[in-house]
Amino acid sequence: MAVKAGGPDPNSNSRLRDAIAKAKSNNMPNDTIDRSIKKAAGNLDAVNYEAITYEGYGPKGVAVIVETLTDNKNRSAANVRSAFTKGGGNMGTTGCVSFMFDEKGQIIIEKSDDLDGEELEMIAIEAGAEDISEEEDSFEILTAPDDFSAVREALEKAGIEMAEAEISMIPQTYTELTDEEDIKKMNKLLDMLDEDDDVKNVYHNWNE
Repeated sequence: MAVKAGGPDPNSNSRLRDAIAKAKSNNMPNDTIDRSIKKAAGNLDAVNYEAITYEGYGPKGVAVIVETLTDNKNRSAANVRSAFTKGGGNMGTTGCVSFMFDEKGQIIIEKSDDLDGEELEMIAIEAGAEDISEEEDSFEILTAPDDFSAVREALEKAGIEMAEAEISMIPQTYTELTDEEDIKKMNKLLDMLDEDDDVKNVYHNWNE
């Protein structure tokens, strides 16, 4: 989809650059990445995938957003609806929970002995990051979606390894589940979505 939207050259296609970076962070070999780009660029008859987002509620009103990439909208809708139902929740209308999330670029960097936190902060902020916070064993950098590529590339240029780097939906508030049955149902919902090949990303505000 990135290639079809902006061409096969990552130098002029920031969306493709981000997709390549994410693939590399998941240890995908370079030749596999190159083959995928060439296939997408050269095969006009390739399957057309469509991005569709579903929203709904898990047990006790947990907000859930499901991003899919599919070549069959009916199959995706049925599978996602089934996951919500079997997970003790229900699928809602577009916009029913997305207002409870902020779309942000999110970069996670694991702490190490040779990583200077102050230098990291300076590089990130100068490149356009909105915020950087220090956790027990990592740093989290948040950016506006439009600034994500610039920040990720600045860190990459500085030789800083990233454990995660993607556009994400960050919950504004979190929901607690205390009942064992609700927790079991919520895990079932997430497991079913995770097993669905059409599902690309799942965001929720359950405080696990």
